[in-house]
Amino acid sequence: MDTVEAAQAVKEPRAGAASARPRGRVAGLALSCHPGPVVAVVTLTAALCAVAGLGVFDGLAVVGAVLAGQLSVGWCNDAFDARRDAGAGRRGKPVADGTVSRRAVWAAAFTALALCVPLSLACGLLAGTVHLAAVAAAWLYDVWLKATALSWLPYVIGFGGLPAVVTLSLPGHPWPAWWAMTAGALLGLAAHLADALPDLADDEAAGVRGLPHRLGSAWTRRVLPVPLVAATAVLALGPPAGGPGGCPAALGAVAAAVGCAGPVLGRWWRKAAFAGAVAVAAADVALLLARGSQIV
Repeated sequence: MDTVEAAQAVKEPRAGAASARPRGRVAGLALSCHPGPVVAVVTLTAALCAVAGLGVFDGLAVVGAVLAGQLSVGWCNDAFDARRDAGAGRRGKPVADGTVSRRAVWAAAFTALALCVPLSLACGLLAGTVHLAAVAAAWLYDVWLKATALSWLPYVIGFGGLPAVVTLSLPGHPWPAWWAMTAGALLGLAAHLADALPDLADDEAAGVRGLPHRLGSAWTRRVLPVPLVAATAVLALGPPAGGPGGCPAALGAVAAAVGCAGPVLGRWWRKAAFAGAVAVAAADVALLLARGSQIV
């Protein structure tokens, strides 16, 4: 299938696919929302709400707002990139392969976005404004910033602002500690580098030139552990003494060692840097949750 035919397949799904299979359309919509990142971010949000001491109903409002925002961003991404994905022959893209129509995914994206507004404002004016700003930045990434040198910025805004959405929903609407937002921003930068790695070649062929594409595959793998190790240091050393004891510091030291070892081991194992980054990211999330009671 050439690029023209692939693009046509996006506009008109194959006969017997989306038009004849309602279950296929539902499954296609579910896969088009980028379920992995959605589940990861919503789970992290729920955990932050719990450790920060947010009440059940307020926590459900925050989780609902984040879920709606993540769904809207994921669907927007797949709908906007459908022709590019089809031209690159990417597998696992329901819009590109005709399982669900591009129009249906756009409709789902705007419906989720419409729901995100009242759900966000239900968390409070400040919390809602911060969350809607993060969602707006993510939509800008999907439709524009992804192909620019500022491709990292929406990730930094979104992850860095997540602790603020949680704490601003607490009574008194306090801002989170500086180290929580800083660590979140660093984790967001790392998430962007890791997310872009598998598709660098296809993206460049389609004219996408974000920060990872400008760095190149080799340098992206080398740089990836840097924000993760920095986040580890912030989470281990930033909060005041008297927290959960020496475990966070020990975990931070191990995570930093693993992150630094990844690029070195990459000489013998190509995926070593990425595997090390995943391990450090998991440790950073554990540290963030361990420090959750000190987040305000």
